[in-house]
Amino acid sequence: MSIKRGMIAAFAAAALVLTGCAAGDTPAAGGAESAAPAEKPIEITFGYIADFNGASVHAIADELGLWEKYGLKAETPVFTNGPLQIQALGTGDLDFGYIGPGAMWLPASGQAKVVSVNATGNGDRVIAQPGITSIKDLKGKKVAVPEGTSGDMILNLALESAGMTMADVEKVAMDPATAVAAFASGQVDAAGLWYPLISTIETQVPDLEILASNDDFKDTVAFASGFVGANEFVAENPEATTRVLQVVREALDYRAANLDKVIALTAKMMKLDPEVVKTDAGNVTYYTAAELDALIADGTVESWLTGMNNYFVGAGKVTDPAEPSSYFTGDLFVAAGTK
Repeated sequence: MSIKRGMIAAFAAAALVLTGCAAGDTPAAGGAESAAPAEKPIEITFGYIADFNGASVHAIADELGLWEKYGLKAETPVFTNGPLQIQALGTGDLDFGYIGPGAMWLPASGQAKVVSVNATGNGDRVIAQPGITSIKDLKGKKVAVPEGTSGDMILNLALESAGMTMADVEKVAMDPATAVAAFASGQVDAAGLWYPLISTIETQVPDLEILASNDDFKDTVAFASGFVGANEFVAENPEATTRVLQVVREALDYRAANLDKVIALTAKMMKLDPEVVKTDAGNVTYYTAAELDALIADGTVESWLTGMNNYFVGAGKVTDPAEPSSYFTGDLFVAAGTK
């Protein structure tokens, strides 16, 4: 499978991280002198975001050799957000990727398949400069937000809960790093962001105000992140998709059983302070593959996606989202555990 490296570079926010290597030759039954080549691994591209939720499965797969174990050779470019990965999936320059809850409207609008849930989050916040103590105080104020992210999502929900809309504030669309710098320097009055970005801001603005969090909306919206696949790739490459899901399932189990070890592993991979990564991980609920199997079987995952669809309609992201059963391939995730 050819990989359009030039296009990937245009989408990715940092250099590509190449993982996996071709399997070596194995001796044939006739003896060492008649060695036959091993089965050629399937080449895939699998994007990620450089935070714990977006990178930990990749860090585990690299550390445990899971790509090789399941006959894959994975190229893993890093991105700054989910929408860019959905764009790359749509152009055929990425096969799989990771998105946070704020980008889930894109699969719901038919632009990708959700092949697995990653986790449900509680790390999103609407933060404000000291002295701004309520959402209503944001009226007319400058609010930074990375569009199409969970920060965008928490801001919309918070404004709605206060009887306001995005039109009531001066929304300033920024990438995550720029939003952090703008808030820390006082260029904006508030922001819709998430940990560990907020941890970075707190070192410079320790008395910032937290105006809203995921817990405020837990009865109506689950902030579920997940792994996505290109529509055509998932449909046309069932073996590769199964192998990727086997990697994901084993990595999910390992993370759930060894969270502290995976925090250190992921921090090393991303060259981040382990304490910052620990804070990020502490705001999320992680699941084993078996737990997700059960949540798929009893309809819980589809209910999460339905609730998110309802939010996205209200927020104007999509007018007529697809039913979760049409873009969430839970059957493939469960079946991968039986092979």
